[in-house]
Amino acid sequence: MKDKVIFITGGSRGIGKAIALRMAKEGANIVIAAKTTEAHPKLEGTIYTAAEEIEKAGGKALAVQLDIRSEEQIQEAVAKTIETFGGIDILVNNASAINLSPTEQTEAKRFDLIQGINIRGTFLMCKACIPHLKKSSNAHILNLSPPLEMDPKWFAPHLAYTISKYGMSMIILGLAAELKPFNIAANALWPKTTIATAAVQNLLGGDYLIQRSRKPDIVADAAYAILSKPSSLTGNFFIDEDVLEQEGITDFSSYAVDPDMPLQPDLFIN
Repeated sequence: MKDKVIFITGGSRGIGKAIALRMAKEGANIVIAAKTTEAHPKLEGTIYTAAEEIEKAGGKALAVQLDIRSEEQIQEAVAKTIETFGGIDILVNNASAINLSPTEQTEAKRFDLIQGINIRGTFLMCKACIPHLKKSSNAHILNLSPPLEMDPKWFAPHLAYTISKYGMSMIILGLAAELKPFNIAANALWPKTTIATAAVQNLLGGDYLIQRSRKPDIVADAAYAILSKPSSLTGNFFIDEDVLEQEGITDFSSYAVDPDMPLQPDLFIN
């Protein structure tokens, strides 16, 4: 990863920041592209504090304010990346919106928000980065999205959200085939358990669920393992624990927030 240029959306906190810090330890150049520029009472971190942590961890950082629903902002962010680092080797589509409302309770503006960020934003990020990824010696796209399984049980409780996350996974399905001739890998990664993030804390289950979750580090370590592989590794829907098992890791207790608590499987995991 040394001197590789890695563009991470939604990297100011949580899983995105954990991936950034893992790559920074290897000397990577990281673009932190997210919306948060000022501290929020319920959400830790900004693009600037994340950039500081990346520099301290051994990487180089570029903080870019970005709402991935805006094609113009995406183009500006990519142009700034090229101007600063000279290219893009890896795109990590981590930015995502979550809403687990049933259909009747899903407002039109909320539906548009999660589709706009999760599907449209991810698609436009890929589109903007592909010309630069084609120039890389080992290019990767990694989406934080689940395995595709057309089981109604994943759609019935929160239809709008499932459509949006499966949309991100369908982008991987298509790009893996479309970009294979250009030696650009496209893979998805999803956690086996819930991860201790602001979304889990504030939206899903509070401290109860946090104590039954794993730290973002497990996803970051799995991402590092995937992105370190040749770009011929493509079209996969990886689960973090499975990736690390293939790397020879069998003890996952250090990733648990509370090793004495039972773990909560994440959404879309049987």
